[in-house]
Amino acid sequence: MFKKRTCRIILRTMKQHQSILDEIVAHKEQELKERMASCPLTMLQAKVECGLPPRDLLTALRRGPGEPVRVLAEIKSASPSRGTIQGEIDPAAIARAYELSGAAALSVLTDWNYFSGTDAHLIQARAATTLPTLRKDFTIHEYQVWEARAIGADAVLLMAQILEQEEIEKYLSLAHELGMTALVEGHEPEEIEQILRTGARLIGINNRDFRTMKTDLKTTLRLRQRIPSDRIVVSQSGISKPSEVRQLSEVGVDAIQVGTSLMEGGNPAGRLTALRGSVRDIPPRG
Repeated sequence: MFKKRTCRIILRTMKQHQSILDEIVAHKEQELKERMASCPLTMLQAKVECGLPPRDLLTALRRGPGEPVRVLAEIKSASPSRGTIQGEIDPAAIARAYELSGAAALSVLTDWNYFSGTDAHLIQARAATTLPTLRKDFTIHEYQVWEARAIGADAVLLMAQILEQEEIEKYLSLAHELGMTALVEGHEPEEIEQILRTGARLIGINNRDFRTMKTDLKTTLRLRQRIPSDRIVVSQSGISKPSEVRQLSEVGVDAIQVGTSLMEGGNPAGRLTALRGSVRDIPPRG
């Protein structure tokens, strides 16, 4: 599996199309080998058997008639596009503040090398609230699905940008077996079509082009129409203004995933309250 993915990255590099995402995945492969060596799969499986049951992210993000878009509020310290967003963070305090400010669910970065995230951030955040919690990382192996459940995550992120359809199907199936939800995201039309073929119920449209690192909300406006109305749709990346939330709501998005615009400035709860306040008068879905 690693060899096949590495070959794809090399081919893109030769064509001068390598992106930060390729770099991240290459690093993740090496990191994963080390983690698998230090903690065998059998140890993870034993932890899962002793863990608490997962919370329902799918229901949390489903937007009912007459309801505003839901917010999947993110805890992150840094990102490749922005550098350090906040230095030292208190994941538990941020999670509690998000919950009190009306977040429907949490997304917690656990990648250290590029986002300054850790597994401990997720463990602390989830323990501090009743909200379903997504482990936001770069899943490239089934080991990471087990790992996510072992640390208490209720959901995992699967990216069509880095996974083949058969891999998405495999990890999606395992997540369901473990009682978890998978948020399956794409950026290009063909990636959305690939996701639909897997039967995924929770679909993310990432507004960020990892080749340029630029975000464009028109990506969601353009791709939302390709997704059947019975799926739950999350718009991801680049959302910070009331006018943007209104646009996304009007095209039938169920939820928005917001991180940087909430975390920067040191007042994530206040920023979330302001963002949620901007959608209360938007006409209900449908």
